Amino acid sequence: MATPRNLTVTSDHLAAVLEGRAYLLCDGGMGTLVQAAGLHTVHEVPDLLNLTHPQDIAALQRRYVEAGADCITTNTFSANRLKLKDTDATVAQVYAAAAAIAREAGAPLVAGDIGPTGALLEPLGPLTFDEAYDIFAEQARAAEAAGCDVVLIETMADLLEAKAAVLAAVEHTSLPVFATMTFGEDGRTFLGTTPAIAATTLSALGAQVVGLNCSLGPVELAPLVDQLAPAARSLVMAQPNAGLPRLQDGETVFDVGPEEFAQAMEALLDAGATVVGGCCGTTPEHIRALRTVLDGRSAPSPAVGAPMASSASSEAPMAASSSSAEAPAREEAAAAAPTAPSSTPASKRSVPNPRYEAVFAVASAQRLVLLPQGQAAVAVIGERINPTGKKKLKAALQAGDVDYLVAEAAAQQRARADILDVNVGVPGLDEPALLTQVVRTLQATVPLPLQLDSSDPAAIEAAARIYAGRPLVNSVNGKAANLAAVLPVVARYGCTVVGLTLDENGIPPTAEERLAIARRIVEAAANYGIPREDVAIDCLVMAAATNQAEVREILRAVTLVKQELGVRTVLGVSNVSFGLPQRPLVNATFLAAAFGAGLDMPILNPLNARYRDTVDTFRVLNGQDEGCRYFLDTYAGVADPYDGPASGTAEASAGAAAPGESARASGAAGAATDTAFNRQGGAGAPSAATCPIPVTAAFADVPESVAALAAYALEGRGAPLAEATAQLLETHDGLAIINDIFVPVLDVVGLKYDDGTFFLPQLMASAEAVKAGFDVIRAQQEVADAAATSPDHAAPSPSNRAIVVATVEGDIHDIGKNIVKMLLENYGFPVIDLGRDVTPQAIVDAAGEAGARLIGLSALMTTTVGAMERTIQLVHQQLPQAAVMVGGAVITQEFADQIGADFYAKDAAESTRIATQFFGEEA
Repeated sequence: MATPRNLTVTSDHLAAVLEGRAYLLCDGGMGTLVQAAGLHTVHEVPDLLNLTHPQDIAALQRRYVEAGADCITTNTFSANRLKLKDTDATVAQVYAAAAAIAREAGAPLVAGDIGPTGALLEPLGPLTFDEAYDIFAEQARAAEAAGCDVVLIETMADLLEAKAAVLAAVEHTSLPVFATMTFGEDGRTFLGTTPAIAATTLSALGAQVVGLNCSLGPVELAPLVDQLAPAARSLVMAQPNAGLPRLQDGETVFDVGPEEFAQAMEALLDAGATVVGGCCGTTPEHIRALRTVLDGRSAPSPAVGAPMASSASSEAPMAASSSSAEAPAREEAAAAAPTAPSSTPASKRSVPNPRYEAVFAVASAQRLVLLPQGQAAVAVIGERINPTGKKKLKAALQAGDVDYLVAEAAAQQRARADILDVNVGVPGLDEPALLTQVVRTLQATVPLPLQLDSSDPAAIEAAARIYAGRPLVNSVNGKAANLAAVLPVVARYGCTVVGLTLDENGIPPTAEERLAIARRIVEAAANYGIPREDVAIDCLVMAAATNQAEVREILRAVTLVKQELGVRTVLGVSNVSFGLPQRPLVNATFLAAAFGAGLDMPILNPLNARYRDTVDTFRVLNGQDEGCRYFLDTYAGVADPYDGPASGTAEASAGAAAPGESARASGAAGAATDTAFNRQGGAGAPSAATCPIPVTAAFADVPESVAALAAYALEGRGAPLAEATAQLLETHDGLAIINDIFVPVLDVVGLKYDDGTFFLPQLMASAEAVKAGFDVIRAQQEVADAAATSPDHAAPSPSNRAIVVATVEGDIHDIGKNIVKMLLENYGFPVIDLGRDVTPQAIVDAAGEAGARLIGLSALMTTTVGAMERTIQLVHQQLPQAAVMVGGAVITQEFADQIGADFYAKDAAESTRIATQFFGEEA
């Protein structure tokens, strides 16, 4: 839960909305009206219309007020310092003018609009988190200073950017914060975030309202709202498009009319949305029809026990809804509102969303781990990224070799870890800087959520700040000083947290004493606004060899914590076996006993087959593996590793691991286990048997090298891939490496992206790693000779494989285009980037000068798709040898066909396939 703050609520209606007792109707697609009025061509940045054409903007917004909208969004979607840098206007000036215009239009409530920066955040782009945070903070302050009632952050596609915006608004204003993200037809953002992940993360950061907008129509958004609502400890918002755009007589039109739109919105309201409106294509008529629907519904019911929020008015709260005929009354009420709004502590109000399900939730930008209250479920925390007792990992950290950590992370993911513990605490190193670097790198290569493991609150804060998602913090303990240092960080960044049952007197020996410390931690967390469902307790495992009596107390403490406090539990399993032989046997047995006592999240080495067997078996017994499907698929027909003479050999007793590290099953019995039950691959060196691509005859003498190159590519590890490529070049042809290794592995990467195993960050990381191999081949071989017979992904000269990319005229959004550019370059294609808002003739001229035969066009705004059609027509007229591929949030295959495009790229990965096929067919 976010850090408590005093919330300014400017009207009784807004207070009722925030308590979940009333609907809020927002306006529709302002850009649609701007285009229809012919104003979209006046400025490159439409927000400048607030300064040059205020009456025109007021007239358009007044139409939404007259249609019954309760809240008008300021015309400031692009009013950030990056997009205004080439103008004479300041952020403050634009917001001041925009808010005044909305008030002049009669808006009962005004939402200060904040859109994406237009730049990609690290590691995909050049913008740092703190730079984005500063940009959004400036906008949020400007919105509040201009007199806005709400800060609305909308149309976000990058969860990390949305996090920066929400955090900035929460920390720099006292206004309610609304935040929406935009999702594709697959139910994810282009970076792989689901509605549930977005809701979990953004509501924990302190947004009062979270939801979805743009991209899709109301029918398509309904199931996404249904996914989002149970994960949101806030209100739910939905602003769909009026369907998808198409061209009609040269104009962009939408197929979903006002009545159809309003009827379809019923499903979104039923799913839990209480703040609604429209996005692209939704006219005042759409909003008027939606007003009628809201007026015909009963007021929404808030969560049980949600107290009243104070408001600016002393009058009784407004009715839950009012008819469009009552718009003048709403205007009068807004005009009569007191000038000095009151504040109420946001943290003192219960969750107003009745659909919220209290769960222990940890999330990356692409993966969500949920442990629902009252349900039996376990999640494995992989322990291997921790230097305690690991000499190689410690040396890698000291050498700055983050690739080593990526390999460990990838191996644990293959072994089905659910969460990865990340600890980089090595004396003499800058832990805050290093933990931040490692977290950023791991998030770009592995989709699993992370546990930030450090005894340094500064390191925890540095990493939690730039984490894309909702991390688990390990840990806080019962010491007063530690509680005061760590819990504010957990609250500020909306994390979940592990509490250790130790205090100023050390680790107590009895279960009751551990329970007392756990209770103190839970109560202290609540004082910081961190609810019980966000806390897990680690009852601290002691070595059986020296604390045998305490083992029973540890298990009893786990049971007491679950029964008395109702929180989730964590244990570092491997500590129990320190000093004993057959450590995997001891650990696995203790793990089973701990599951029976109520353990939810064991911290263990997932690469050990014995531990995986225990986890998989318990998931059958607790019902988590529904229908025993995974167990049957994995174990049916597999020989019992303990059924034979191998068990009990002397070798099996050798080689106990160091403290904090579970040893792999060793000796004959361990080898049998690893051979029989080694699902998903282990952490050992890649082998030809597990290589994801076939070993061709050209590399029959070095199958392990081929497997290593493929593994490095899939893990996104550029440095070792480049080194392995250089070694292989000593005995093999560079063209064969490209043809027989790089191309097939990139095909595997594409398949993983298609089936949802990889997301855009992993796709980019793999392509970047392969590019490192391309670069080695370029440097060591004659490129000219290779280019003549180059396969699909070879690195030819720009003259015959250059690709021109541009965002079309009138459109200033270029995030999608920038991603396509980076991915094409990583696949070996020379890219000429013309930027954004590029005229058709400029695109044709650049392509002609470069001899480019493939052109990529991007558009995000529905108002600019006509420019895309004009560009395609001009290309086909003046460069008949060139082909055009198109993409963007508003583009579909049907639309691409309609405007005469040669290819439609539904995402960045598809653009590489198109380019590969296009140039491959030409060869």
